[in-house]
Amino acid sequence: MQMRPSYEQAFEILKKYNKEDFHIRHAEVVSGVMRYFAKEYDPENEEFWAVVGLLHDIDFELYPEEHCVKAVDILKENDIDEDIIHGVISHAYGICEGANTAPEHIMEKILFATDELTGLIGAVAIMRPSKSVSDLELKSVKKKFKTPKFAAGCSRDTIRQGAENLGWELDELMQRTIDAMKSLTDKMDI
Repeated sequence: MQMRPSYEQAFEILKKYNKEDFHIRHAEVVSGVMRYFAKEYDPENEEFWAVVGLLHDIDFELYPEEHCVKAVDILKENDIDEDIIHGVISHAYGICEGANTAPEHIMEKILFATDELTGLIGAVAIMRPSKSVSDLELKSVKKKFKTPKFAAGCSRDTIRQGAENLGWELDELMQRTIDAMKSLTDKMDI
């Protein structure tokens, strides 16, 4: 019997496969960003969006070379609903070998667009005196976006493709993601 786990249940599943604070923290930030966007685009499914965000990298710590391929097995082993699996694996479409599920739903497109961007924004934030997104401005993110060696693991091409998939300008995607991350600062240090 497949299930749509609650946020708390999904967090317990996440912790079974992720031990590093960095990966757990990234999952929480992406989940919070997804919840933020759900309030605008799909408020009745806010927790669903948050759960997909929380589980999106479930396999990355243990299987980085098989990212979003092993996720299918892990999520099926945990009886996770196919809609969640589709959302999780679609965020790596065209990026990871074997990730052949394209983002279709607005939720999946937002996850694809914001996953890498949250990493870049977080890296910019920790370089600031405040070490926070609370006072972060778009111009700071844009400047670092143009510096390929800064947070080199955050794919600029993926971020650009994500904006295009959503039909948003890159600046709009960046600003809206900054705003989403700012909304989390009362719940966690970012």
